[in-house]
Amino acid sequence: MEKLKRLIREIPDFPKPGILFYDITTLLKDPEGFRTTVDLLSEAFAGERVDRVVGIEARGFIFAPALAYKLGAGFIPMRKSNKLPAPTESVTYTLEYGTDRLEIHKDAIEPGHRVLIIDDLLATGGTAKAAIELVEKLGGQVVGVGFVIELEFLKGRDRLAGYRVVSLLKYPS
Repeated sequence: MEKLKRLIREIPDFPKPGILFYDITTLLKDPEGFRTTVDLLSEAFAGERVDRVVGIEARGFIFAPALAYKLGAGFIPMRKSNKLPAPTESVTYTLEYGTDRLEIHKDAIEPGHRVLIIDDLLATGGTAKAAIELVEKLGGQVVGVGFVIELEFLKGRDRLAGYRVVSLLKYPS
């Protein structure tokens, strides 16, 4: 994991002063780093039956299709509002600075589908919790939630209690 951590570029004071941003673009451009990330996430869920892998916009879209391919599942994009063309189901959730909304096509998940949710970063857990709510609203069963990076000091995992959470790289402070 330390090798993967070395591939993450840390940018201080982005997007605003006092924030340390973990930039995954340096991981993505490294063929071995990207392959290792996808392999480790897929191995973590290899024992599960997964029917659909949901990728949360936007960086979840990078990893979720590769995981869906490796797990023999379908890929479902979960988007910000007004981006999907067919009828959607949505959930509005609270952020530390306001609200946001996620949407998914109503026919993307059928009752009983076993769904894995993927995003790049677990911070406060608000987006992931909203994604879980949306999957369950459609009758899906969440088998896990996977992340490349977890900012442990923000305690986002606490909001996902009762769900299997996998994160590859953990930053304690």
